[in-house]
Amino acid sequence: MTDGKERIPYGELARKAIEAAGMSYSPYSKFRVGAALLSEDGRIFTGCNIENASYGATVCAERTAFFKAVSEGVRRFSAIAITGGTDGVGLAAPCGVCRQVMAEFCGPEFKILLVTGKERWETHTLGGLLPLAFGAAMMEKK
Repeated sequence: MTDGKERIPYGELARKAIEAAGMSYSPYSKFRVGAALLSEDGRIFTGCNIENASYGATVCAERTAFFKAVSEGVRRFSAIAITGGTDGVGLAAPCGVCRQVMAEFCGPEFKILLVTGKERWETHTLGGLLPLAFGAAMMEKK
């Protein structure tokens, strides 16, 4: 299934997010999260959450996917699928830090799929999940 306008492969993104959750390193919370990030050129970058005994060093799945993409020179994105839970599949909305990372690289119409099953997801926009996002434009001198 695609969105009809941008040809976002929702089903493929959902499947890849579920697969990524299987790679999660989450010995403390037991909450496995996976993300699949679609670049504008059609590449998909996956990520999982990586926990640490020092909780502040933990990295979310969404940021893992973004950092992998950015480290390979990719800066433009169309959508991300996210899933999580003790079995790796379920509703897992991005945290505030991840939403802010998304805002650094994506506009308010960026698609966020919250995957709740192999063929089930909710579709949101970044603007809907992070209204009035802080960004570079706010740092410009006026």
